[in-house]
Parts: sequence; structure tokens; C-alpha cells
Amino acid sequence: MKSAYKLSKFLKPYWRWAVLAPLLMVLEVAMDLMQPRLVQRVVDEGIARLDMSIVINTGLLMMGLAIVGAVGGFGCTVFATLAAQGFGADLRHTLFRQVQSFSFGNLDDLETGQLVTRLTNDVIQVQQVVAMLLRIMVRAPLMLVGSLLMAILTSPKLALLFLMLGPLVLGIVAWVISRATPMFSLVQAKLDDLNTVMQENLAGVRVVKAFVRADHEVKRFKTANNALMDQTVRAARVVVTTMPFMMLTVNLGVVGAIWLGGLQVTVGTMQVGQIIAFVNYLMRTLMSLLMVSMLVMNTARAQASADRIQEVLENTPEIQNKPDAVTTFAPLGKVAFENVTFSYDGDSHDSVLGGGESQQGISFVAEPGQTVAILGATGSGKSSLIYLIPRFYDVTEGRVTIDGVDVRDVDKDALRRNIGVALQESVLFSGTIRDNIRYGRPDATDEEVVAAAKAAQAHTFITEFPDGYDTEVGQRGVNLSGGQKQRIAIARALLTRPTVLILDDSTSSVDVETEIKIQDALEDVMKYRTSFVIAQRISTVLNADKILVLDDGQIAAEGTHSELLASSPIYREIYESQLGNGATNHA
Repeated sequence: MKSAYKLSKFLKPYWRWAVLAPLLMVLEVAMDLMQPRLVQRVVDEGIARLDMSIVINTGLLMMGLAIVGAVGGFGCTVFATLAAQGFGADLRHTLFRQVQSFSFGNLDDLETGQLVTRLTNDVIQVQQVVAMLLRIMVRAPLMLVGSLLMAILTSPKLALLFLMLGPLVLGIVAWVISRATPMFSLVQAKLDDLNTVMQENLAGVRVVKAFVRADHEVKRFKTANNALMDQTVRAARVVVTTMPFMMLTVNLGVVGAIWLGGLQVTVGTMQVGQIIAFVNYLMRTLMSLLMVSMLVMNTARAQASADRIQEVLENTPEIQNKPDAVTTFAPLGKVAFENVTFSYDGDSHDSVLGGGESQQGISFVAEPGQTVAILGATGSGKSSLIYLIPRFYDVTEGRVTIDGVDVRDVDKDALRRNIGVALQESVLFSGTIRDNIRYGRPDATDEEVVAAAKAAQAHTFITEFPDGYDTEVGQRGVNLSGGQKQRIAIARALLTRPTVLILDDSTSSVDVETEIKIQDALEDVMKYRTSFVIAQRISTVLNADKILVLDDGQIAAEGTHSELLASSPIYREIYESQLGNGATNHA
């Protein structure tokens, strides 16, 4: 319940509606509780005495009270819905903002599928319980207490039935709650499993088709789906036993009330209207207990969702700004790594960069305007290295500086505004090509968009589309080729006019001819900017001012192409494997 209490703060902006809804429900309950006593009056005073005026007047009063109660119930539903919907909208918005603040490390721990589930299904579960609480939480207890008091006032003798029926009903409710609560927690877990399978399949549908694994995925989904169904059925079996037992108890109570009341009617100590009113209150009391039990079970089911939501809200972004962080930053672009080691779990003994047996950190300097190329086998730490520059991750030891300023001393937004990044996976968003290119600079002019596209060798293919730059990009750029997406991603990075440009293997999907054109264009665009280029093809790095060869998280060699060709066996092996033995002499 701790998580639910913490989430209650999202109701504060809607406190007026949250207060009005229960108040209106009190009005409805009060009107409902008066009805059986009025029925008693109609029977005992109107019908028994053949006084039609009492019947008519009381009937009209009952109609009036029913209308007032209906207005109260309608108003309660409206305001409860408004409060619950506002609560859900604000909670989703806060969750989304929290996810946006997460660093790469946080997102590594929290799976995308789980985050999607928490922002959708879990929020809906909690939102529905809030709406239910604002209505039934007031109605059920008030109806329970009110009906019990009115039953006692109607017939203290028959009220003794509650001493027998009450413990029986409470026992049934307690048994159902104790059995159903953990079962519904498992239902939510099975739902998470199902959503994960479904998301993985939809995201990787092309891989599924390419490897003809549709049948396998159908089986996976069927397994998860059946597990969810089986667990839901098991929980439902426990819950559905409540109604038969409750109705049995109610009917026993009704039979007992009629039997005992009938005996008293025959001796003249009770009237028929009293029995009718008492039976009415008896049924309302017992049904209110059922409503309370259902409310408790639904609340328990939503508790698991509240816990998952609170886990996201309490997850602190790993990358934080210092209190005195520099907010105005306009560097020239000198980037230096000073004895840097890095590991994803913060353990220097399990370093991805630096450390290891040699216990040496990564150290090098990129002067303003230089192009630094990074080569190495898969897993050598290339991407990890360049992710430290914009603080996607923080170094474990050492420091990364730009113009002598530690990047950890600079405000994250101010730092990243000076760094343009084209990541290895080119992610595009729904919208037009123009919108995607100016994603980092929404205020960029059309001329600037076109200039960036030309520099990235994207202008030609963009203008070949019927709508040109206004062409709608499908989900994740599905209507574009890999090379086209990469060029748009490069244009997006160039448009921000960065001091430091990072290209993480961002030309791997373009042909060699296009790559050469992109490199020629970048020479002019980035003449006074520092560039970091990760590449798999040796042809990409031939003209770089500095080449770093990474091997198992260490700089195995550093220099220009000609220097490395003469001094580094690793670089020479890469060069000859891609361009052939004869290329050495040619070089």
C-alpha cells in the first residue's frame, strides 16, 4: 500500500472533483436508505388502512428521493471519472518525462517492453481503481453501516440474525481475498510476459520472416497466452465462489427474517411492512459486504501495478548535473581522454575500456578540426568510447574533457547541444523527412535543411520522392532503405552545427561511392569541427588525421594511416584483409 499512497499525490490537482464525487455518493446512499422505510409506511399505514392518500403521497416522495439519488449517483460518476482520468493522464505524463530523463544505464536495466507495459496497462489498472474508490469506497461502507443501523432501528429482534450471518459472510470474504490477491499478482506477471513476447515479435517481424520462424513465434505466443489464460481462470474460480456463497447467505437471511418475522406478525408484535423493510436492509448490508470484498481484491490487483510504476518513478537517472554545472558552453572542440577506464556496472575490475591486466587507462587528444577514426573488432569498445563524450555514460575512472573542461562539470543539455551524433542504429520518427532532419533544431530554415541533406548525400534521393522533403516517414523509417535512413541521420546531426561530430559506423549501409561523396562533403562542413568516426571499412579512415586501433578495450595503436601501416601489425592486417596485399605497395 506504500506505493499506492505515494501515487495519491497525482490526485491533488483534482481534489475538488475527488471530494465532490464522494459527497454526491453520500447523497445517493442517503436517498437509497430511506426507500425501505417509506415502503414500510406504504404497507403498514397506507395499504393496511386502505388510505390511498398515504400511498400516493409516499409514492411521490419515493420518486422524488429516487430522482435526487440518481442525480447524486450521476454526479459522483462524472466527477470520479474526471478525477481518475486526470490522475491517469498526469501519471502517464510524469512516467514519460521520467523515462526521458533516464541515462543509457537506466534503460539498460529497465527493458523497453516493461516500460511500455508500465506506461499503459499498469497506469490503466491504477486509474480504474481510483475511479472505483471514489465511488464504491464511499458507497459500500456507508451502505453497509447505514443498512445495518436502519435494520436495527426497524426491528431490533430480527437484527440478531446479523450475529449469525455476519461472521459467515466475513469468513467467506476473508478466504476469497487471501486466496485471490496473490493469484491476481501472478496474473499481472503473466500479462507482462505476454506483452514482452508480443513486442519482441512485432519489433523483429522481419527477422522472423527472414528465418521462417513464424510457427515458432506462434508457439511462443500461444504458450504465454495460455499461461495468462490459465492463471486468470484460476483466480476467477476463486472469485466466482463469492457470489454463490453470498447469495446463499442472503437467502438464508431472508428465509430467517420472514420465518421469525412471520411468527411475530401472527402474535401482533410486528407488522408486514417491517419485515419487508428489514429484508431490504438485510440484503443491502450483505451485498455491501460483497462490494467491499470486490473492492479490496481489485485494489490488491492494482497494487502490483502501483509497485511497478513506483519503481520507475523512484529510479534515479545515473547521469546527473552537478549543482554548479556550467550552463553556457561554447567549446572550440579539443577533446581529451585522460587515463579513462569504464565499465557498465561501475566495477573497475570488469572494465570495457582501460583497466584489465595492464591497468592502463585510455588516453589521447583530438585537436579542434581533426578527424579521429576508431577501428577495432566487434566488442573492442569503440561505441563505449564515443558514448563517454556526450555523457551517455560516465567514466569509471579518469576524465573526458572538452577544451580542458571535464564533461561532468557541464550541464548535460549544454554539453549535448555542442555534439552531433549519428548512432549505429538509425532511428527515425513518424513525420516528414524534413521534420526528421531538423529534429535537433526545429527552428532550422528550409535552406539549412537542404544544405545538411546535400552534405549527407541525401538531397538527391529525397527529391526523387513525389513529396520530396514532405514525404511521410513510416514507422521507424520502414519505407526507406538502410542507407537512406543513415544519410538522413547524418543530415540530422550536421544540422545542429555541432562543435564535435560523432559518426558511429553511420555509413555502413551506404555503398562505397556514396561514402566517398559523404566524406568529401564532410571535409568542407567539418573543417573547423572535431569529428569522431567509427568504421568497419578501412576505406573510411584512410584520410583521418588520427586513427585509434582498439583491441580488448585498450588503444593498441595510434597514428595516421601511413604511420600505422608501418608500425602496427593489427592495422596492417585489417588493411590487407580488406584492400588486398597489393594495396600496401599502392599506398
